[in-house]
Amino acid sequence: MHNNSKLIQEMVTYYAGDPQQIQHLLKVYSFASLIADCEEIDEETRFILETAAIVHDIGIRMSREVYGDSNGKHQEELGPDAARPMLAKLSYDPPIVDRVCELIGRHHTYTNIDGLDCQILIEADFLVNLHEEHISKEGIASALKNIFRTHTGIMLCKQMFNIEDPVPDEE
Repeated sequence: MHNNSKLIQEMVTYYAGDPQQIQHLLKVYSFASLIADCEEIDEETRFILETAAIVHDIGIRMSREVYGDSNGKHQEELGPDAARPMLAKLSYDPPIVDRVCELIGRHHTYTNIDGLDCQILIEADFLVNLHEEHISKEGIASALKNIFRTHTGIMLCKQMFNIEDPVPDEE
């Protein structure tokens, strides 16, 4: 399997002049890697997850050009086509590219999550976005209740934001 350092360098070049986006991808990558470690996922799934974490927001630049925004659905729509040539250039195996592009194409879709790699990518992105977007305690508690599923992701969210267990819905 590849070492993702070259892909990180490609993404730094891709986002040259945009330190916020570069730091975002590195933070998501770090959280994804940490959660994968603690959840003890298999090596191939972890590699796919970490690769996807590096390129998960690659569609933002094209979304800004095409739509004038960085809407999550636009990122999902445009991201896979932006990632494929970069991953091919670096000789990633086609099945890896396919799954990474599938994850890019659904990292803002929070229903029907179809694998631990997808769940962890979403959690890692949420951990970073909750902080970067200055989400309220109530919003964080809602995300904790509705999005987070891994033991590690839940623990990180609770500890980072000092959130207690979410209150269950009243019936």
